[in-house]
Amino acid sequence: MSGHSHCKTIKRVKDAHDAQRGRIFSKLARMISVVVKDGADPTLNSKLRQVLDEAKRFNMPKDKIERAIKRGTGEIEGNKLEEITYEAFGPGGIAIIIECITDNKNRTLSEIKHILQKYNSKLAESGSVKWLFERKGIITLQISDEETSPNKDKASIELIAIESGAEDINYDEEENILEIYTKTEELEKVKENLINRKIEVDSSILGWISKDQVDVEEKEKITCEKVFEEMDEKDDVQNIYSNLKI
Repeated sequence: MSGHSHCKTIKRVKDAHDAQRGRIFSKLARMISVVVKDGADPTLNSKLRQVLDEAKRFNMPKDKIERAIKRGTGEIEGNKLEEITYEAFGPGGIAIIIECITDNKNRTLSEIKHILQKYNSKLAESGSVKWLFERKGIITLQISDEETSPNKDKASIELIAIESGAEDINYDEEENILEIYTKTEELEKVKENLINRKIEVDSSILGWISKDQVDVEEKEKITCEKVFEEMDEKDDVQNIYSNLKI
């Protein structure tokens, strides 16, 4: 997942101050409210199970989780939440996919447009960007420096992932985070195999992986990061993917 990486978002949240944690709790609550519509039993609803696992790892308060579930099932009144995806061309012509959950599409569209225009970027027509990406399962985990940690041996984790059916692996040396890519239908199996081997998984999602990476000038890379960071600050924005080469 080139450019704005989900794994880097995870690290920021783990180190975040209260305002940032509140923002990620809001994003998780929205996701819970949406996916619970497919069933409130996490043993039967894999999407709900994935989001609940992530919420618990980020120590999201139990009452916030329960409130999000009740909102999704209709036990608590609230504005209707909708999933919407925008495609855009960013600085240097990079391709961007922006996944949102919103109760006001006009507001969300206005906010996205404002950020893009601010950095000489623009929305793209539906389908004009997505063909540059593939839908994949994405598992992220932190490689630990602690001798007693089950996440200490990167090589062993990579081998377990490959044996479990992973298609590819990417290691971010700067953040010390491992991303494991799977077929969409293999995500749960690979994740469960890792967990059964006592490996601590930070996140597992269905996301977009760029087929080819685009290199831009350093000045444009910095501008791209500003675009990603400002979008990340919006509660409606859930995930951002790009084909930017880091």
